[in-house]
Amino acid sequence: MSFTIVIFALILLAIFSSLVVVQQGYVSVITMFGKYQRLMFPGLNFKIPFFENIFKKISIQNKSAEMDFQAITSDQANVNFKVMLVYAVLDQEEQTIKNVAFKFVDDRSLMQALIRTVEGSIRAYVATRKQAEILSLRSEIVTSVKEHLDDTLEGWGYHLIDLQLNDIAFDEAIMRSMAQVVASNNLKAAAENEGQALLITRTKAAEAEGNAIKISAEAERQAAQLRGMGVAAFREEVARGMAQSAKVMDDAKLDSSLILFSMWTEAIKHFAEQGKGNVIFLDGSTDGMEQTMKQMMALRQLAADAPNGTKKP
Repeated sequence: MSFTIVIFALILLAIFSSLVVVQQGYVSVITMFGKYQRLMFPGLNFKIPFFENIFKKISIQNKSAEMDFQAITSDQANVNFKVMLVYAVLDQEEQTIKNVAFKFVDDRSLMQALIRTVEGSIRAYVATRKQAEILSLRSEIVTSVKEHLDDTLEGWGYHLIDLQLNDIAFDEAIMRSMAQVVASNNLKAAAENEGQALLITRTKAAEAEGNAIKISAEAERQAAQLRGMGVAAFREEVARGMAQSAKVMDDAKLDSSLILFSMWTEAIKHFAEQGKGNVIFLDGSTDGMEQTMKQMMALRQLAADAPNGTKKP
């Protein structure tokens, strides 16, 4: 009876030990007598009791790692990097899982190799660049590291999902010198901008002054032209009026010299009334009067020579 119970207990133990539940996000590696046998995927699985053994549970989820290290540029400047890696198992193929399970003794060794490989790739790239270029080459550094790591990680059964350069910093002395360079460049740019602004202001002022002079000169020219036209029109009307008056005097059998005498007296009257205190010297002698009358007669003759009060061409 006791023997039967022992046998039954052994059977139950064998049944329960043969049932294996693999959690989602993991793949179990099964060995038999220390040799790789097969894989178990998420869900309920069976294994041969007492013979098959779960060697390792491989996580196929994304993993991350952070690292701090220093690199030296081609001009001997120290650059401090803070990097975050995101990586995962390449796929769930059998050979890939075998590489993940057997390439390294443990996860610590994998992480050490991964970190050193990333550091070496970044240092090799930075060593070919100058300090002034590093800050503007963030994306180029990431691309270069990924290209160098892809083949290496694939041989280990992993692939690099993302590489982020969270911080790139120089030594304090270098940071101060870079700040001084930036400040001096800003001052230089400000001075250049101020000079350009002053040049533009003076140029615009000169253009405005030139345009004002041009407009004033054009206005003066037009005014002079209009004044000349007004004087010419006035003289033309005077000549026409004198010609008409002389014709009327001739038709009335009167001496046209009366017109000139009347114009003379009207002019003297106008000077007296409109002079506003100004002194005008007129020759009131008989000879002066005669000379003035001759001049006015000549003006009359000039008007009479032009038919209808217009000048001959």
